[in-house]
Amino acid sequence: MPLTPKAPTITVLRARSIRKTLSPLPPLLLLLIFGQVQAHANPITFESLSDGDLVTTQVPGLTFSNTIALTAGISLNEFDFPPHSGKNVVSDEGGPISILFDTPVSSFSAYFTYLVPLSLEAFDLTGSSVDLATSLFSQNDRSTGDPGSSPNELLRVVFAGGISRVVITGFSDGGSFVMDDVNAGEIPEPSTGLLLLTGAAGILLRRSNKKRNT
Repeated sequence: MPLTPKAPTITVLRARSIRKTLSPLPPLLLLLIFGQVQAHANPITFESLSDGDLVTTQVPGLTFSNTIALTAGISLNEFDFPPHSGKNVVSDEGGPISILFDTPVSSFSAYFTYLVPLSLEAFDLTGSSVDLATSLFSQNDRSTGDPGSSPNELLRVVFAGGISRVVITGFSDGGSFVMDDVNAGEIPEPSTGLLLLTGAAGILLRRSNKKRNT
């Protein structure tokens, strides 16, 4: 298929560009609280995948569509599309990347290097769009990116009511961006740290009231 400026074929595009206020709390309580916050802060790095793997359900709790793994030094052009961490990224293969969450999340973010303006759209369980993020530039790869751009731009969507699916769109037939270091934030539930914090606040408030009454 001939190469056109607006919509290169996947094979040609990848060959050309992508491939190759309270008083201080006790330290133990603070540790418990921040431990709960950090429990879901580890990014999905795709490092367990092999070059050329089609990504579907390899990441627990997530189902990917139109997604392929690329490895630096093999299929990935790591000079123009450097991974944000490690040596692996994923790319759109055959269409926009769609990610379905087994359990709705409150936020989704990832780092992107792209050849075309990107949109990251979040949907709730009913299929309604609940948030939209767009790239700052038309392209941000290292060789031909827009002035002021740099690889690995962070895009993020947030919806406290629960995101059940995100779609990342570049070219309609794919081959337009790489993604790395995905973070999906779970909807907060009453945690041990939060319950302890609430209890500590109640104790401090009662003590304060007793001092006022004496």
